[in-house]
Amino acid sequence: MKEIQLNTTYEETIEVKESMLACNVGSGIVSVYATPMMIALMEHAAATCLNKFLDEGETSVGVMMNTTHDAATPCGMNVHVCAKIIEVDRKKISFEIIANDEKDIIGKAIHNRFIVQKEKFEAKAQAKL
Repeated sequence: MKEIQLNTTYEETIEVKESMLACNVGSGIVSVYATPMMIALMEHAAATCLNKFLDEGETSVGVMMNTTHDAATPCGMNVHVCAKIIEVDRKKISFEIIANDEKDIIGKAIHNRFIVQKEKFEAKAQAKL
C-alpha cells in the first residue's frame, strides 16, 4: 500500500435507468432511484478513489456504510457522487460521500473500507465451503 493522501476525491455521474428503480430492484414499489443502487454507486466511488494507492495483489473491501437517502430521484435524471478520504487508520480507510441529483443532495454516507490481500481474502472465504 502506498501512502494514502487525506482529502483525495473521486467523482462519478450516472443516469438513472429503469433497472435502477426501487420497484425493479425489490427495495420498494415506487418508481424512483433505489437506495441500494445509490449505496452501490457510493461504494464504487470510494473503492475507485482508493485504487490508486493499492499495490499489486491488494484490493479493498467495504466493511461499514452509514447512509441517509434524503430525496427521491426520477428515472432519466443524473446522479453525481463524490467520495472523499477523511481518515486513514493503518489499513482502514474512511470516506465521506455525498450524492446529488440535478436538484438536491439526495444522500450522504460515511463509509469504511479495509485494504486486504485479494488472494488471501478470497481463499479464506472459500474455506467456508
